[in-house]
Amino acid sequence: METKTILAIDCGTQSLRALVFAEDGVLLAREQVSYTPYVSPEPGWAEQDPDIYWTSLVAACQGLKKKYPSLFAAIAGVGVTSQRASMINVDKTGRVLRPAIIWLDQRTARPVFGAKGPLNLGIKLVGLEKKLMDIQTQAKGNWIRQNQPGIWEKTHKYLQVSGFLNHRLTGVFADSAASQIGHLPFDYKRQKWAGKWALARRVFPIEFEKLPLLIQPGDPIGTLTRAAENLTGLPPGIPVIACGSDKGCETLGAGVIHQRMVSLSFGTTATVQTTSKRYFETIPFMPPYPSPVPGYYNPEVEIFRGFWMISWFKQEFAHKEVQEAHKLGIAAEEVLNQCLERTSPGAMGLVVQPYWGPGLDHPDAKGAMIGFGDVHTKDHVYRAVIEGLGFALYEGMEMIQKRGKTLVEKAAVSGGASQSDEICKITADIFNLPMVKGETHETSGLGAAILTAKGLGLYAGIDEAVANMVRVKTVFEPDPKNVIIYRQLYTQVYQKMYKALAPLYSQIQKITGYPKR
Repeated sequence: METKTILAIDCGTQSLRALVFAEDGVLLAREQVSYTPYVSPEPGWAEQDPDIYWTSLVAACQGLKKKYPSLFAAIAGVGVTSQRASMINVDKTGRVLRPAIIWLDQRTARPVFGAKGPLNLGIKLVGLEKKLMDIQTQAKGNWIRQNQPGIWEKTHKYLQVSGFLNHRLTGVFADSAASQIGHLPFDYKRQKWAGKWALARRVFPIEFEKLPLLIQPGDPIGTLTRAAENLTGLPPGIPVIACGSDKGCETLGAGVIHQRMVSLSFGTTATVQTTSKRYFETIPFMPPYPSPVPGYYNPEVEIFRGFWMISWFKQEFAHKEVQEAHKLGIAAEEVLNQCLERTSPGAMGLVVQPYWGPGLDHPDAKGAMIGFGDVHTKDHVYRAVIEGLGFALYEGMEMIQKRGKTLVEKAAVSGGASQSDEICKITADIFNLPMVKGETHETSGLGAAILTAKGLGLYAGIDEAVANMVRVKTVFEPDPKNVIIYRQLYTQVYQKMYKALAPLYSQIQKITGYPKR
């Protein structure tokens, strides 16, 4: 029987990775192309040239073909997963009309709906007014319509990064229903574009014809065009399969296909996410995202710029450790493990609240670090940061359990920081749950490979594909002694920090003008 391989494209904020998987989920080859995350033409703006994503995909494929010719020639199908809520305007030919506005962008639009009229009274009664106004101002499609009407008029399709790459590969303006996360007229409950009179249509008035065709995850979008074959070197005529967003694919790649398990993403934006057959909102009026498992949902709590704090710490305090890691050819987090090994649970009373920006349920939030004394060193600061992120993710899991009415029995860890066993151990202690880490930290890519394998007919369904392709490397069991310390810190200190500090955050903003609103 001829061996087939699967190509997963994972297009992130800072790099694109082309990953070749075997049918059993083993990662066989990897090619990464890095790029500058974004440019800021104005303060708070974050834009990227979308063609960088495509040229990086082409370069990554050519790199794989050169280094691993036999694996590359055996590729039977392609799946694309990408960063969420980064939108691209293209014309009828797929030509880019303006830089992509990516998810980190902070520009604001004017509200377009609900500020006046009889409907406003109903919105006020259910407590939705402020959220409705905020979400409209965050919609970059609204901003383009208001500030660049000529661009909007020329726009044939308004696409996620995945939809843009799918079109470059197949010539079809289509994308996975599980990728439509952002400020779009999407019906999250029915997992399709919202109807004509739906609230989402009023808040995000994007013309229906400017939106891509939605394909169920695991179904084919089309086959490679001749032009795409020539540029990438991929085998002719292979199908491109609809996948999902990077976080959704990460959850799938971690093997989380029911509510008794959660996926913890230790990435730039840290998240706790589960997979549910039932629709429920973890935060009121915040819908669960569409899951790459068709008909399911991914309830999520997000810690904005979560493990970005590690990058901040490395830049500001860990030059020696970063240089040492570079000399050894290992990740800096592995050297920083020494900071965690030299300290004990609780960081000698130093506690971090990792709210680096406002959230839906803590609108005035800023970060906080309390409990300083002359005993504290750089090691304690690093440990407190890691523990604070663990507390925030645990808080998110509690919200998911409460709203989902299901107890979580196990967690899976993925993302860059999950490469640190010490961070995984601390998280297991904070959650008091077994922490499962897979063989590969390329979990988003594995999720895309699982969907592609299903689409190719290699497995009868997604459950079977997960059972055969998700491979556990390590299970971190909680230490009962540490669990007691962390539970006390969480309930008696961490949970009370925001309520105690929120009035001070508000005063800081009024006095200094930072952050701007």
